[in-house]
Amino acid sequence: MAWRELGKKSIHASVSRILTSKAFRDTSLRSRLLSSSVGHGRGYASNSSLSVDGPLSFLRSRFLVRHFHASQELLARRNEDIVGLQKPKKGKFKKKPTKGTPPVEAPYVPPKLQKNAKSSPDKTVEIFEGITTLELAKRCGQSVTTLQNILVNVGEKVESEFDPLGIDIAELIAMEVGVNVKRLYSYEGSVVLPRAPVVTVMGHVDHGKTSLLDALRQTSVAAKEAGGITQHVGAFVVGMPSGASITFLDTPGHAAFSAMRARGAAVTDIVVLVVAADDGVMPQTIEAMSHAKSADVPIVVAINKCDKPASDPERVKVQLASEGLPLEEMGGDVQVVEVSAVTKKGLDKLEEALLLQAELMELKARVDGAAQAYVVEARIDRGRGPLVTALVKAGTLVCGQHVAVGTEWGKIRAIRDTAGKLTGKATPAMPVEIEGLKGLPMAGDDIIVVDTEERARMLSAGRKKKLERDRLRKLDEENKLEQERRRQKKEDQENNPDSEPIEEEPIRVELPIIVKGDVQGTVQAVTDSLKTLNSPQVFVNIIHIGVGAIGQSDLDLAQATGACIVGFNVRPPPNSLSLAAAQANIKIKIHRVIYHLLEDIGNFIVEKAPGTFETEVAGEAQVLNIFELKGRSKTKGTDVKIAGCRVMDGHVSRSCTMRLLRSGEVMFEGCCVSLKREAQDVETVQKGSECGLVLRDCFDFQIGDVIQCLHQVNKKPKFISSESGAVRIEC
Repeated sequence: MAWRELGKKSIHASVSRILTSKAFRDTSLRSRLLSSSVGHGRGYASNSSLSVDGPLSFLRSRFLVRHFHASQELLARRNEDIVGLQKPKKGKFKKKPTKGTPPVEAPYVPPKLQKNAKSSPDKTVEIFEGITTLELAKRCGQSVTTLQNILVNVGEKVESEFDPLGIDIAELIAMEVGVNVKRLYSYEGSVVLPRAPVVTVMGHVDHGKTSLLDALRQTSVAAKEAGGITQHVGAFVVGMPSGASITFLDTPGHAAFSAMRARGAAVTDIVVLVVAADDGVMPQTIEAMSHAKSADVPIVVAINKCDKPASDPERVKVQLASEGLPLEEMGGDVQVVEVSAVTKKGLDKLEEALLLQAELMELKARVDGAAQAYVVEARIDRGRGPLVTALVKAGTLVCGQHVAVGTEWGKIRAIRDTAGKLTGKATPAMPVEIEGLKGLPMAGDDIIVVDTEERARMLSAGRKKKLERDRLRKLDEENKLEQERRRQKKEDQENNPDSEPIEEEPIRVELPIIVKGDVQGTVQAVTDSLKTLNSPQVFVNIIHIGVGAIGQSDLDLAQATGACIVGFNVRPPPNSLSLAAAQANIKIKIHRVIYHLLEDIGNFIVEKAPGTFETEVAGEAQVLNIFELKGRSKTKGTDVKIAGCRVMDGHVSRSCTMRLLRSGEVMFEGCCVSLKREAQDVETVQKGSECGLVLRDCFDFQIGDVIQCLHQVNKKPKFISSESGAVRIEC
């Protein structure tokens, strides 16, 4: 009996602990414990002694107790039906059940970026394939959470912050943050082979750059150029007599094409500086030297036109040395070759110098994998659409690949070499023409090969968005600076009332211009040149630029904005468009030579300028005698003094203001009441004639005084063009 009472107490304590636990609140558990029908289950026995009054009297049925002497099978199942709180199992997170209904599409909300001084819009970060989210966050100056939110919104899977990212995804994140990117590529594990050198020919205008290249490749390109000067960037491969091949880039020498020369120096391996032996070092020669030095590119000097009688190569060498160019003859490392494009003298020596320089540089490039290319020029063809002249820097460009070129994208539909023949691929240092882009890129953009069309679209859209954001930011900054400058002037005037009054700003007329050209590079050059014609009186506003012929859309835009249409190297518009432009009073100016274009627009700007009114001396008269009229009637006025004068210079007009000078000092300034010559009222008296004049309220005349005739002259600005081709408007 004692052990039975002890067992009752033990069971009573266990059941009480279970009933008061949190697990007992579960309906399914309570139903299992309190079910009256499980008494017939295997391994369980009912005990009638538990049906007693007391703490357990509320049980509606008999409670089931597991006996310790149960079978081995029940002991094996002991852990399956544990009653009470269970310890959670260790392991991976359980996958959440997927809902049957699709998720609600919420609009994209850009993340709030940290305003850090390191993440300025002008900041440039270097990215590479495999960069981690953590490293990119450090370089961009943003938190890892912000970058992960951007990753989610661009459709990428977010895992650990140490997982590598693709270089395209890294650029998308950086553009969303608002920083510029610079792509770095690694040649590790790639096939690297020697490649042909890329040589850019630079120099002053009309020094024989294109003629020298024509002599090398035995063609006549210079004769086909408008005005006899190069106005485009040409890229072609020349096979040398030695069997080696060299890729040449021909750049224009006019001052307006400075950006083209800078792009050529940036993509080249060697710069050939062409200097005319009869002309010497000129402004564009010095500019080409600075472009090559800033790009850290070796220079080979070719002194051209040595066949002319007035040639003096030694003088040219001295000039180059004085400009800081270390020549070999003077202990430097710059090779100098005397050549002649007409007689083909020294071409073999120029080839030898270029190949020697290329051998010293050990030029190699990756030939496998995605290509990296550079846009040399871009234009629109009526039948084929946007065409891009590209130079492959590394990898192999294959037809059918998706590419992102600046803010444009597309799928390569065809690749043509410099001879116009179709080819399936382009290898390093090979200039080709590709077609298939959706829009026209800018000259100088990088061509990036991407995996899918979707990725190309995303890169294009992201770059357009960042470009527009940067443009609006610059406009906002300029407006703020202008407002701050005006506010500062106003405060200075209020704080110093004794200071000189602020000069009124001259009236500035806006001249809207629409620029259309044949290729993208010349459009940029013309636009930059027209912007240099800005003056305090005329603001040249380029409202639209485009490549291709002048169309109806350009005419509509010009009519809405009152703009002038400038066409460079484009065909004249149809007669219907010309007639519509004449009826709408829209001026269309079409030129093929950059000299004539800039001169025409400069004169047009001078006509549009309001000018400034200045006081000038129209003539001078010397007082020879003084006459007095007395005793006049009241109706005719009081006594009058008449100055008898002789006009010594210019002319004297009655409508002009007169100034009385005595010993160089101004005694009086006022208007003329009467001007007579030989008792006749006249309007103007010319030089050498005598006259009598009366000044209002002036009676103090002396013999020998000088009377100046003053008039207002509207001075227009002047268009000035220098010998180097640079133009400006001088007010």
